[in-house]
Amino acid sequence: MDSSPSTDPSPFPPILRGEIEPGEHIAQFYAHDDLLVDTLVRFVDRGLMAGEGVVVIATREHLRALEKRLSGFMFGMAAYRFEGAYIAVDAGVALGKFMVKDWPDDELFLDFIMGLVSRASADGRRVRAFGEMVALLWAEGNTAATLRLEDLWKTVCKLKNLPLLCAYPKQGIAKHSSSLMTQICAAHSRII
Repeated sequence: MDSSPSTDPSPFPPILRGEIEPGEHIAQFYAHDDLLVDTLVRFVDRGLMAGEGVVVIATREHLRALEKRLSGFMFGMAAYRFEGAYIAVDAGVALGKFMVKDWPDDELFLDFIMGLVSRASADGRRVRAFGEMVALLWAEGNTAATLRLEDLWKTVCKLKNLPLLCAYPKQGIAKHSSSLMTQICAAHSRII
């Protein structure tokens, strides 16, 4: 990343403008869904405009809001989907692909995620991903599985030099121990 002063007048920090380094594993804790959707719009837009493949695994509600916003100012979303440059997956459906008895099966997870990354990287595209599956496990109180899933994502980030953005809602954080929050933060290269 360029260390010279930015001429970008945007008041948003780099990740909120959609910038992310290869292999980064970032977590965003958000207070309102609108903030998350704003971040996702920039994240997806910047990736697609840079010729990257973008995989978004989000809740049905967040996918609807994201795609409504993207279709409002970005032409060609159908083409990006057709080419495999934009792949959207419902986070609940995704969990069903690899969770076994409330625990992520390593092999099933890697097969599922690597399949998505492979599709998105057609024609040599670099791929960026957003994942909200951890937030669903977190909300269910399945914190051990949340931490395991973060570790599995970390493996994918290293193997594929994949930049990943995760998101957690701020509501409910107080019910978790500070040691658990420390572990969640430690699983990421950057926290927003």
